[in-house]
Amino acid sequence: MAEHKSLELHIAMFPWLAVGHITPFLHLSNELAKRGHRITFLLPKKAQIQLQHLNLHPNLITFHPLTIPHFDGLPHGTETASDIPIHLTHLLAVAMDRTRDQVENFLRATIPDMVFYDNAHWIPEITRQLGIKAVCNNVVSAAALAIALVPARVVPKARALSFIALPFGDGITFYDRVITAMKESDVISIRTCKEIEGNLCDYMANQFGKSVFLTGPVLPELVKKPLEETWAKWLDGFEKFSLYCVWVQNLEKNQFQDLLGFESTGLPELVKKPLEETWAKWLDGFEPSSVLYCAFGSQIILEKNQFQELLLGFESTGFPFLIALKPPMGCSTIEEALPEGFEERVKERGRVYGGWVEQPLILSHPSVGCFVSHCGFGSMWEFINHWKPPMGF
Repeated sequence: MAEHKSLELHIAMFPWLAVGHITPFLHLSNELAKRGHRITFLLPKKAQIQLQHLNLHPNLITFHPLTIPHFDGLPHGTETASDIPIHLTHLLAVAMDRTRDQVENFLRATIPDMVFYDNAHWIPEITRQLGIKAVCNNVVSAAALAIALVPARVVPKARALSFIALPFGDGITFYDRVITAMKESDVISIRTCKEIEGNLCDYMANQFGKSVFLTGPVLPELVKKPLEETWAKWLDGFEKFSLYCVWVQNLEKNQFQDLLGFESTGLPELVKKPLEETWAKWLDGFEPSSVLYCAFGSQIILEKNQFQELLLGFESTGFPFLIALKPPMGCSTIEEALPEGFEERVKERGRVYGGWVEQPLILSHPSVGCFVSHCGFGSMWEFINHWKPPMGF
């Protein structure tokens, strides 16, 4: 019998223009590239610069830059949702829709086998003409979709969900955009797993009358540290499962880890991109599991009084803390928004930062013991992955 050769596909990725969507699309791209598939990732140049370090397979994953058009109402230079306050996000949807010609020209020139997208509801109109499969890939939970974004649901009047009835682009609501994106797709995928949301995924499949595939959490890949050549060569000389592991007692924990290169679990140490030195050095100065970390994603901007009350709350805990938030409304910098006397009181115990931080690396630091989060789905997977107790805000 002839040996079966795996099918190598060319896949285009076009996520919603927000870091919380682009990042899981890129993690999924890594998983697909690991299996030999070629990926072209359509995204703005600014996002490429910010996230290209997450590309683990640059020989198979290439970035195709998109120019985000400017128009009245959308702040100049806007490329992703991180660049604007959340109340202007509907204008970013208009801008994304205006990249349609760029996306269509790329698809016509390359004819990939399939396109993964989420909020660009017009993708299936293009792919049907070209014989390309359209996969609506949802990075939010199945629960979030099933509660309101299905055909059987009347648009809810509940205040917490009222945003889905608001405009999200020219002449289209958020509800209609998402429903159309899933209805018109060839298949739906969701960033979840059967063990957590199996029944809800079955419900989604029933509602839309099509297959629903689950990608799993697609978290950042950890790369094993290469074994020292002396030991690697020695171990290669034995059959699989033929060696015994001898437990050495009466060593200090750090001595044991230094000697064997093992974590306390006995698993090989995993090496990730190092945390930026500024944060690593600061976090290293605290006891394990003592630091409170707070972040609300890339889009949430608080009112100044909310921002100050939050900081005063962290100050009152007596614990060290790192808060990564954008400057509040009406303030151009974090410094001008701080409560009076805040820096003098907290000194080195607390840091408030308004720029970009690499959240997975911060959560993996042993000094971090609690994550105060807005409970976005991406953040949820990250605190599960690093076993940091969350506190929803």
